Amino acid sequence: MEFLRAITNFSLPPRCAGCGLIVARDNELCATCWQSLTFLTDEGCALCGVPMEREGQICLPCMADPPDHDGARAAVTYGDVARTIILKLKHGRKIGLAALIGKAMARHVPDGAVILVPVPLHRWRIWRRGFNQSVLIGRAIAKASGQPMAVDILRRVKATPLLGGLGAKSRAEKVRGAFTVDPGQRGRFSGKTVILIDDVYTSGATSNACARALKKGGAARVIVLCWARVLLDH
Repeated sequence: MEFLRAITNFSLPPRCAGCGLIVARDNELCATCWQSLTFLTDEGCALCGVPMEREGQICLPCMADPPDHDGARAAVTYGDVARTIILKLKHGRKIGLAALIGKAMARHVPDGAVILVPVPLHRWRIWRRGFNQSVLIGRAIAKASGQPMAVDILRRVKATPLLGGLGAKSRAEKVRGAFTVDPGQRGRFSGKTVILIDDVYTSGATSNACARALKKGGAARVIVLCWARVLLDH
């Protein structure tokens, strides 16, 4: 196997997930792409996670219109490299990148009894794409953090269009009523903290819709955890 691996690496060498430069192992980043990522800490808005000077502060937009979830955290800010990585996973079928993404996100999983729940895709989207990227990322986070994941708690019952390019109000309207909880699964998360796994946090419309469904189903708290955070004008 080592011989075959050496032959494969010689003919098809591992390349950086960000720029394509040859690297030591699959699903890794070169030093330049790694350093170009802006890693986020917990020192952000307590509700939406936008970077702020001190931990526990609440930004003005969240004061004016509080989200339905109980906090959002991201591994990195949304930029060129972060966008390239997630697009290669979602549309380029580079599913091995889920391990790279999940490992970066796992450091934000809080201690204590939590359950990981990936944002579901509609069955037609899964049929076209072949997989749910949030489930793949969630599996990597579960492996790194030791926390359980459940893929059958939350359901997407309404097909929604791609939300790219839409404003916050339009996004909220498109996902309204799109999610529900399986009644038979409520006992698995009732009274617990749910970590909602997603790929990119933009306006929070999808996260809010999921949080409303989970809290209606009995979740005590819903914390959003994603790969990249789009920094809007706060």
